[in-house]
Amino acid sequence: MADTEERRVATAKTTNGRATTRPSPSTLRTVHERFIAGEVDADYLTSSLRPVVAQSWERSLAVGVDPDFHGARPAEAVTAIARLRDTHPLAPALPVIRRLLVNDAFDSGVVVAVSAADGTLLWVEGDPTACRKAEAMNFVPGADWSERGAGTNAPGTALALDRELQIHGSEHFSRIVQPWSCTAAPVHDPTTGALLGAIDLTGGPQVASSQTLALVRATAVAVENHLALLRVSGVAAEPAARKPHLVVLGGDRPRWVTTDSYGHLQATHLTGRHADILVLLSRHPEGLSADHLAVLLDDKDLDVVTVRAEMSRLRKVIGAETLGSRPYRLLAPITSDIGEVFDALDAGDVEAALNRYTGPLLTQSVSPAVARLRTQLSATLREAVLAESAQGRAGLLRRWLELPEGRDDRDGWQALRDCAGLNAVARARAGGHLAGLDFELG
Repeated sequence: MADTEERRVATAKTTNGRATTRPSPSTLRTVHERFIAGEVDADYLTSSLRPVVAQSWERSLAVGVDPDFHGARPAEAVTAIARLRDTHPLAPALPVIRRLLVNDAFDSGVVVAVSAADGTLLWVEGDPTACRKAEAMNFVPGADWSERGAGTNAPGTALALDRELQIHGSEHFSRIVQPWSCTAAPVHDPTTGALLGAIDLTGGPQVASSQTLALVRATAVAVENHLALLRVSGVAAEPAARKPHLVVLGGDRPRWVTTDSYGHLQATHLTGRHADILVLLSRHPEGLSADHLAVLLDDKDLDVVTVRAEMSRLRKVIGAETLGSRPYRLLAPITSDIGEVFDALDAGDVEAALNRYTGPLLTQSVSPAVARLRTQLSATLREAVLAESAQGRAGLLRRWLELPEGRDDRDGWQALRDCAGLNAVARARAGGHLAGLDFELG
């Protein structure tokens, strides 16, 4: 069987080794099964599939997407979807999408979906029978259909690459989605060019046609023009200014990210002490006195004069309108990567938390309060991932173990080795890593 499939694949190659025709559904399924089992390398994959699909499969596997997932997990609490819809920049353009796509989708076997830029589905409408079938794979409002959440799929991969594309049947990474085909195009803010989301048509094989691609592309352009017209006429409010964002996780230098008057992002590198202060203030919205802040920053000989000097310098970096005193506090709401991880954990969305976690909090910091937060965040995420792995979600555990904190996590590697549903190659790798840890530890 394998030899036969390889001969079929070989007939679809050019001299440079890339596929020139789309493999048959049976060939695609065979390539998919061999890729999931770890039996083929990247060169074979690229020669067997369209490059955009091969690269998406590799990204999906690398981030731990489960090919047997039973539907994309909720991106946030379902109760928040109404608020998200009301405030989303694409909401004013929904009548245009309905007029061009949804109204003709009834009795056509087609589902029309609109997603946010992070892959969260906002609206899913169209043929009632098709919508009910799509619910079986959780293709519903509030679900995360980003590529990181659901693997290769048209809206998620269109957002990941910021380009229009089609995914045919078995080109989907996850098996439950492979009976469907889909076409999606990204939508951008007409003023800033920022990615707002994607428009998607999902249905049978007829959805992945050149005519459908032209229709979805034209709808995306119509939506962008409609948003621009509303903005010029003053009917729609200008997009809300993005909140300042604090980046303090992972190995990169801490950064303060803001948006200028033209909508362009600007990143300012922070000193370690300034990053410590902003983290502590973000976790203490009630404010902190100079004495309290001194103790949190350094349990040795840091005095309030030094703290006040640092606050004066920090005020020049982030703006006097952002930082208050007596007590020291943030005067405007901000977002942060550490806050996003904690929020996702509080909502019970372990996958979203892991997506946002790029590494430990400010590893060079000498602040005892920051060290406590670092340990709290890492330990909470680890326990949550282990709990998910006990329910058979090995992909999340595999992603955790690939982080620096997980490489020597013996209990984690043992849990992965013993996880139900793990393929033989992954189980052998986990066992080998365990053997290496035991050898090192004697």
